Amino acid sequence: MFDVGNPHYQYLFILPIIVWVIYLVYKSWRKRKQAELADSALFAQINPNHSNRKSVIKHLFQFLGLTALVIALVNPKIGTRLETITRKGVDVVFAIDVSKSMLAEDVAPNRILKAKQILSKAIDELVNDRIGIIVYAGKAYAQLPLTSDYAAAKMFLRTIDTDMVPTQGTDIGNAVEMALSYFESGIKQNRVLFILSDGENHEEGALEASQLASENGIIINAIGLGTIQGGPIPIKRNGMIKGYKKDGSNNVVVTKMDPEMLQQLALSTNGAFIDGTHTKETIAFIKDALAKMEQVESETEMFTDYEDQFQWFLGLALLFFILDFITPNRKTLWLRKINLFGK
Repeated sequence: MFDVGNPHYQYLFILPIIVWVIYLVYKSWRKRKQAELADSALFAQINPNHSNRKSVIKHLFQFLGLTALVIALVNPKIGTRLETITRKGVDVVFAIDVSKSMLAEDVAPNRILKAKQILSKAIDELVNDRIGIIVYAGKAYAQLPLTSDYAAAKMFLRTIDTDMVPTQGTDIGNAVEMALSYFESGIKQNRVLFILSDGENHEEGALEASQLASENGIIINAIGLGTIQGGPIPIKRNGMIKGYKKDGSNNVVVTKMDPEMLQQLALSTNGAFIDGTHTKETIAFIKDALAKMEQVESETEMFTDYEDQFQWFLGLALLFFILDFITPNRKTLWLRKINLFGK
């Protein structure tokens, strides 16, 4: 496995190449100028101790030293390290409504983007908790299993949109049932489900599913997205609004948040409801809900991590620069006898 610690410095790899090209151009120019003054045999007689080969070797040391220095700056990370950790926290699952009504812009920028914004900031507040993500409309799908890898959670979060579930509707019950499969059996004191939805046009069975969740120790907290007044559902192409969704009578559909249903869903599991219009207040609501949960020590997990390797290349750069410093331009007298560097 391989990674780099400072990828923004990779452009510096061109620096040793530029230095080497400049050296070659200079060497070619110098050779031409010498040829204009006198031939190589005469120069050899004028300066018999000068070594052309050592000059090349010194510049090679400089090139290699500079290259190693750039590699050290980029900080390659290779190899893996396995560590055993014990996690003590809460298992939290977020179920995000991705039905078309979530495109309404009665909350800025729209309901689905507001949900993603809330979830992204909530992930930033997690420490030892495991997070799972479910998306649902007319049917629920597992987007991310329980994990403590928050970077992966944010990556999956970015892919969420209202086109990922083909079956339209708002089947919250199916989302609650899927959340049951996320949690381990036998542990009922650290399970919490946050539902981010406008609660509109929900299918039958939501409250029945919440009762099943309550029996399994799952607390449901609901975050309402949208307004009571509601708003139309825009139809966009290339980011531009081309119209609004209409019903069979050609009237513009106005989607409204249904806080009553969401409140019932939460209260049936001793959870709570909040209007998600204000992100800061909603994040505080999530943090407070998690703080009330009993933390449970889970199984030991194994994870890999990269190890920094910059120190090796830094030492190599220092070695090359020392070799350049101690290597003279003149021929070594005792080596002249064996003609190691030539005349």
